[in-house]
Amino acid sequence: MILRLDKWGTLLPPPSDPDPAGAAAVQELMGGRFGEMSTLMNYTFQSFNFRDKQRLRPFYDLIANIAAEEYGHIELVAATINSMLTGASDKGLAPLKGEGNPHHFLKGGQGALPVDSIGAPWTGDYVFSSGDLVEDLTHNYFLETGARNGKLKVYEMVEHPAARALTGYLLVRGGVHQIAYARALELLTGVDISKGFPAPRIETSKIPECKPHIKVGSHKTLYRFSPDDYKEIVAVFKGPHPETGEELVVEDGPPEGFPPQDLPPQEEVFAPDRSPNEIAEIAKRLRKEAGLPSKPEAEVAPKGRKKAASKRKKR
Repeated sequence: MILRLDKWGTLLPPPSDPDPAGAAAVQELMGGRFGEMSTLMNYTFQSFNFRDKQRLRPFYDLIANIAAEEYGHIELVAATINSMLTGASDKGLAPLKGEGNPHHFLKGGQGALPVDSIGAPWTGDYVFSSGDLVEDLTHNYFLETGARNGKLKVYEMVEHPAARALTGYLLVRGGVHQIAYARALELLTGVDISKGFPAPRIETSKIPECKPHIKVGSHKTLYRFSPDDYKEIVAVFKGPHPETGEELVVEDGPPEGFPPQDLPPQEEVFAPDRSPNEIAEIAKRLRKEAGLPSKPEAEVAPKGRKKAASKRKKR
């Protein structure tokens, strides 16, 4: 079972200048071959299909636990795309012809889609689950390496603050997963492929948006995404970090997280409706009839719009 928490794994900036073309590029991190849907579904099916899990519990726990984290990564990619699209239709849909992916507006409610950067749908053909543990772990290291390659390219291509914040976070967390699979392979086979980390050969610590996550130790920490399970990952995720030499750490429970953005309605695409105030009144009435507080108690990020940077930051 999956326990869902209404938090984001990292803080994203509030919506700023819309960037439909940039949002289309970020879609590669969602539905591309090396996107977050692929990492989620690869590790999920490998954990579903894992045999002899009791005797091989440290390796099963590792794959299953990382799969759980990937659910949150999908949400962050979607949140980034949604933020970048917010405000794009303020002057109507006609000016958006030729801007980014038209499906964002025509069938996506001005939100993220399960597609890549050219609009091709994500496919189950991207899932590799052979049943052979060494083969699957080798594939997972390769998958995380391809994912890092894609994140670095999106980072360079898309200057929008939300995209930069997203890629900075995912580069750090993806690096943890690379290390985890490399360490599992080393313990199983004696082959230390972590000597090739990081790949591509760009130091994570030199990327400005990665630095806050490195400062708090996220680059060396594997969070245990369960109240009581997956405790045997400590048998695999251990030893020195291949890039910094620091000791790897397993932390019980997910990271504290951050409140999500409450994005405004986009009436031109009927999201959530052409007249959202009417639906809001219905929700208000239903809340009152149920004996709930007059205002929702769920936490969301403070409202505000941040101006997008106009010049590329050098690193």
